[in-house]
Amino acid sequence: MNLFVLDTDMLTLLEEAHPVVSKKVGAVPAEELAVTVATVEEKLTGWYTLIRRAKKPEQFIHAYHRLAGAINLLKPLRVLEVTNSAFERYQKLKSQKLGVGKMDLLIAAITLDAGGTLATRNHADFSKVPELKCVDWSRA
Repeated sequence: MNLFVLDTDMLTLLEEAHPVVSKKVGAVPAEELAVTVATVEEKLTGWYTLIRRAKKPEQFIHAYHRLAGAINLLKPLRVLEVTNSAFERYQKLKSQKLGVGKMDLLIAAITLDAGGTLATRNHADFSKVPELKCVDWSRA
């Protein structure tokens, strides 16, 4: 079985109904799709921030609407957790000073730990992570 892990950007494209991403995600069996808990954190933190910053009722309502949409999008997806081995891999990647952000390193470590392929447009950073397999589902 293949396991495809959507990074935060790819999940956002799916949320926005990007036609190519939607088609590719739709072609993969549900049990072969996942996100990392780090991606869930990034998505939800963004909406929480908008909610806290809302000054007008329409901003508040819109932010909560988008939060609910993000939760509904995440419901059918498998969420990969930070296991002990994923955390150890994350620490090792951090010590290598690859020039990749902490959250991206955590997403990479969890994906590697699960034996998955990361679906991302961010090849500039993720290609620096040894052994990480990546695909870009935003291109036809």
